[in-house]
Amino acid sequence: MTNPAASSPLLSASSRATSRRAADGRAAAEIAAAAGALLLAHRADRERAGADPADIRKAGDQLSHDYLAATLGERFPGDAVLSEEGADDRARLTADRVWIVDPLDGTREFGEPGRSDWAVHVALVEAGRLVAGAVALPGLGVTFSTADPAAPLSALPAVPRVVVSRTRRPAPVMAMAEALGAELVEMGSAGAKAMAVVRGEADIYAHSGGQYEWDSAAPVAVARAAGLHVSRIDGSELHYNQENPWLPDLLICRPELTDRALGVLGR
Repeated sequence: MTNPAASSPLLSASSRATSRRAADGRAAAEIAAAAGALLLAHRADRERAGADPADIRKAGDQLSHDYLAATLGERFPGDAVLSEEGADDRARLTADRVWIVDPLDGTREFGEPGRSDWAVHVALVEAGRLVAGAVALPGLGVTFSTADPAAPLSALPAVPRVVVSRTRRPAPVMAMAEALGAELVEMGSAGAKAMAVVRGEADIYAHSGGQYEWDSAAPVAVARAAGLHVSRIDGSELHYNQENPWLPDLLICRPELTDRALGVLGR
């Protein structure tokens, strides 16, 4: 006997949307990983040639941007793209689907031989909401995506670990780390820091010095899919594809630490 609910239009639409978002997540992962492979080859080639690190960084940014823009345009011709390295086409504000990309997150680390704490971000926004995303860590040979969420984390360590920049450490973040009695873990790019929490190598990533949407869109999408808490440091929602793509602050953390982290950061 046929179950009427199983064939309802509403459930069918929901199933189609879920399938489409999974496909978008897989596409984001493929595209981010491919851009990362190009960057690795570029860095190796230019280092062998003795190129200046500043030139390696600049050319890498452009190489990855050109690849992402061309590939997204070919595979998703009706979608808009917001990239750190591209001109801001205001048509994105009325587009149904917008890809938000950071071609090379952690440019400074990318220019340092052997550093792996840099990333490629690819995220998709529909109606202001993140629906798919991927973060490639090419130096580690791994890509995280919403289509394949990370496995559940192990038990929370006795001493929480807060991932921080080597040079920029906003006072609210340091106050939170001190209040929690946390260990500090130094790392480069925003994507690498966020994925450290996803990977279970850190427990909190908080930022209050200001970022752009491309810095956090893909990391937030991946972290949320992995079951982590994501918000602004006052606990409010993160919104994307805004007219001004500036985002003042961010919190990604283990759910068990959310209340304690927000309690300090909210001050």
